[in-house]
Amino acid sequence: MENTKKLTILVVITLVISLFNLILTFNLSTRFNEGNVGTQKDVQPTPKQQPSKLDPSRIDASIDDDPIKGSKDATVTIIEFSEYQCPFCEKFFTQTLPLIEKNYINTGKARLVFRDFPLGFHQYAQKSAEAAECADEQGKFWEYHDTLFKNQNSLDITSLKNYAKDLALDETTFNDCLDSGKMTAEVQKDIEDGSKYGVTGTPTFFINGIKLVGAQPYSAFQQVIDKEISNKNN
Repeated sequence: MENTKKLTILVVITLVISLFNLILTFNLSTRFNEGNVGTQKDVQPTPKQQPSKLDPSRIDASIDDDPIKGSKDATVTIIEFSEYQCPFCEKFFTQTLPLIEKNYINTGKARLVFRDFPLGFHQYAQKSAEAAECADEQGKFWEYHDTLFKNQNSLDITSLKNYAKDLALDETTFNDCLDSGKMTAEVQKDIEDGSKYGVTGTPTFFINGIKLVGAQPYSAFQQVIDKEISNKNN
């Protein structure tokens, strides 16, 4: 009889202990889960932290000391990384640039900055870029720039020097500039900057820091430029 009472008491104590452990485990689990939920909410970005698809990332591309066409007070700055042997760059020059000039550059709304980005697999691209910089030294960059794109199939050294002569540049000064490699570092600086901004091919443009790649149609430039002008006026 005594043994039966002891056994009953032992069973009751065991049940009580088990029930207590069950309650304790449940409480700890609940607190742990609540803690995790709170952590997830803390790291969830607020709507203000999430970038808007309508506000693309802008790249702070420098104009450096490179040639500029257009008003210094223009609302929109178009930085072009380009080269003279690239067929897509020539396409932009022929098909798109005239419309940009007519509607934006000549009206004072935009300015164009040309920066060199000669591609290594184009035989004449580097020297053509240097030649244009030599022409810039005599104040005729854009005239020389246009001549190179109009004669893209003739960019050898002899042709480069003949173009300088045709534009009435000082031949001795130009030839010394080109032959000495005086502008090699200037062109290299543009290449390094372009690479830093994510330029991998030509032409690449930064319109007030908004990147536009390739020989895009005029409408693509128009859309970005008009939006920039509208934002400035509002």
